Amino acid sequence: MSTLTTPQATKLNLKDFKSVPMRTFWITSIAFFTCFFAWFGIVPFMPDVVKDLGLTPSQKWNSIILAVTGTVFARLLIGKLCDKYGPRLCYTYLLVLGAIPVILIGFVQTPLQFLICRLFIGFIGASFVITQFHTSIMFAPNIVGTANATSAGWGNLGGGANRLGMPLIAAAVVSFGVADEIAWRYSMVIAGIICFTMGLVYYFFTKDTPQGNYKELKERGAMPVFKKDEVSFLSTLKDYRVWILFLVYAASFGMELTVYGTMDDYLQNRFGLERSTAGNLVLSFALMNIFARTLGGFFGDKFGKLKGLRGRVLFLACILAAEGVMLSVFSLTTSLAIGIFFLVAFSITVQMAEGATFSVVPFINKKAIGSISGIVGAGGNVGAFLAALLLKTKSATAESAAIESSKTLGEEAVKTAQTVAASGAVSSGYFLIGGFVVAAALLSLTIKFVTVDEKKNAILNPKTNLTIADK
Repeated sequence: MSTLTTPQATKLNLKDFKSVPMRTFWITSIAFFTCFFAWFGIVPFMPDVVKDLGLTPSQKWNSIILAVTGTVFARLLIGKLCDKYGPRLCYTYLLVLGAIPVILIGFVQTPLQFLICRLFIGFIGASFVITQFHTSIMFAPNIVGTANATSAGWGNLGGGANRLGMPLIAAAVVSFGVADEIAWRYSMVIAGIICFTMGLVYYFFTKDTPQGNYKELKERGAMPVFKKDEVSFLSTLKDYRVWILFLVYAASFGMELTVYGTMDDYLQNRFGLERSTAGNLVLSFALMNIFARTLGGFFGDKFGKLKGLRGRVLFLACILAAEGVMLSVFSLTTSLAIGIFFLVAFSITVQMAEGATFSVVPFINKKAIGSISGIVGAGGNVGAFLAALLLKTKSATAESAAIESSKTLGEEAVKTAQTVAASGAVSSGYFLIGGFVVAAALLSLTIKFVTVDEKKNAILNPKTNLTIADK
């Protein structure tokens, strides 16, 4: 079996649009951005959707939970498919098929139809796994953490950019004579068409590896070494380190998703902000992905050079612990200025923790990068699901009690009591989540690498741009 002859990229040259690794980096980043944009595209329109479809508060919460639930199963599956069929075909099919529920949500007429579409739209969240798998193949160990974090961060940016982009699309639609109250439907159809188009771009302009596509390499008997002696999915499941990283990603990306999805209402209830102001603050939180996640991967690589694979784990544990502390402290603040400070600190640390996680993932088992990325990626959505369920339960219980105790005092008093109760419930929920994050940070310290793995990954072969482990 042939070894790699075309080198992986050893640096992230953002001005390079011609080499296979960098062209893939740009296309996969844009594809991931597109998926996130569509995945959370409905969020800015939720007040219109609630009014149009008559959603109850419970149905609104369920839609948030379903949006991340579908992604869990898709991420678990897509990683193994990447190992077998390559990232190019997997991303193409995910974008093309994922466009269908995005388009269909523009035609729903009942709450049930809306919930079903949100469930299936969540499948395109599996794009993260393919993105991380593809960049892991294209970049050498000395830069893979930075490349993974940057592509993922710029993709996550789509989850914030939709707060600007979707209203702009809606405004353009309205300018053609469409009524304001149904502009969200046309906007989602347009987002779906963009996803479909991006699928075609991925098929025609990317390659599975720096040497070519899986099919061509198999025909030439030149599959790259990371496919040799392919490990079973069962053996991957037995590796305790995979499940620790599953929890770590639940404590980082999962918490980002949950906080991102609940922060608008919390800022309004806790600090009395206007909806537009709260929305802009949450938008700025999401936009930090453009640099914060990259920093996590960058420092993961730096610590890897200084302390080997153990250094990557140590940095991950430290930044994850900082994330948990920032969220817990934020949950206790009643001052807007202090609260914003700790919210920004949480935003930076949670996104750095995500980048640091995937500076470790490629080194767990290089023969099963796809499967491991899928399992770890699914952890983020499991974390988001459980955290959202916790906040929903605490909020619903507190609000019901507040309404019952103040129902004789008038409508305004009931509304005020409900707002205070919701704020307090979410605040206590954030505090508990912060504690879970710190516990996950401590658990991550148990990740170990055998001495031979440390040595193999420490040396970069200057002739092939590959580590000794890849030869």
